Amino acid sequence: MDPSRDPIPTHPVRGVEVAPFYAGRIARRAADLRAQGREIIPMHFGQPTAGTPAGARAAAARALELDPIGYVESRDLAERISRHYRDAYGVTVPAERIQLTAGASAGLVAAFAALFHPGDRIAVGRPGYPAYRNALRALGREAVEVPLAASGGYRLTLDELAAVPGPLHGVVVASPANPTGAMLGRDALGALIGHCRARHITLISDEIYHGVTYGERAVSALEIDPDAIVINSFSKLYRMPGWRLGWMVVPEALAARLSSYVINCFLTPSTIAQYAALAAFDDPTELDARVADYKHNRDLLVSALAAAGIPDVAVPEGAFYLYVDVSHLTRDSLAFCLRLLEETGLATAPGLDFDPLGGHGAIRLSFAVSRAEVARAAALLGAWLAAQPRR
Repeated sequence: MDPSRDPIPTHPVRGVEVAPFYAGRIARRAADLRAQGREIIPMHFGQPTAGTPAGARAAAARALELDPIGYVESRDLAERISRHYRDAYGVTVPAERIQLTAGASAGLVAAFAALFHPGDRIAVGRPGYPAYRNALRALGREAVEVPLAASGGYRLTLDELAAVPGPLHGVVVASPANPTGAMLGRDALGALIGHCRARHITLISDEIYHGVTYGERAVSALEIDPDAIVINSFSKLYRMPGWRLGWMVVPEALAARLSSYVINCFLTPSTIAQYAALAAFDDPTELDARVADYKHNRDLLVSALAAAGIPDVAVPEGAFYLYVDVSHLTRDSLAFCLRLLEETGLATAPGLDFDPLGGHGAIRLSFAVSRAEVARAAALLGAWLAAQPRR
């Protein structure tokens, strides 16, 4: 037998299997339909469609002409973020405690790897951002999902956290949260922080949607605990998702440890993104105008859903999502979203991504699109939902 014709043996796969990101399937089908000439309204991914602010793009263009664009950890950007905490929250965060990362995702992975041992149990809310549980699982940590009730506004409470059976080594809180837009007030966040501190549980505060709020501003964990561990990013408020740039704030005692993990796993973030991010801080009026657009979009969609027979949508206090219960229409949210896309051109995310147990009857809509797109989406969605048979 010719050994060159032997079948190539399958490589053994010993890694942990994680769930797919089902919104990615929606994205691929939406791209196919767009290539066929269909109009698509992109409400499936959590990214603003207005584009990166002009000042940030101009700064990046200048840097391309003047800088060799090698590996950089911008001290200037760390100092600017430090100033942001002083101006926005009235807290002092030395630049040495700020670790730049290749997006908030890299910060989360580094924090999960550096702060927890394989087998450790970390509490996360459900529904919640899928990468929490999937990254923890991939790293050999256990995501302990705490069900969050719609009746309580999908907020993690002290009672719910304290009722988790067995030991906990960590907890991730997000305020505003994805996919619900729920926010924790100072007292609620302070209670969680105090509970964790007293029991030596490491709390990580995901503050990626800070600045995108529709009433009271979001409270940073750093206002309550000066040694809090915070994750943030330029992707949402600053509209730079594809630039892949975020940051962590860590206690001084952990700064060298987290830096070692970040550098070994991810090297440095995009250099050109760091130049752009410096300029992104410079026009708060422009940033606020886009948040005003999101509030308009939120209110329009809530009204359209109510008119279509879905009156009990939890109105988000922040972020730019509606998490919608459609269990009276479907128990297969992925198939539901695919059918909605095919029949209307409206791309949404299945609740299955955010809640593997209860998300079969829910969808998430991002309203970080233009006012014109939301007006069109509201009309399409309202008519389509009204025509669907009830289960």
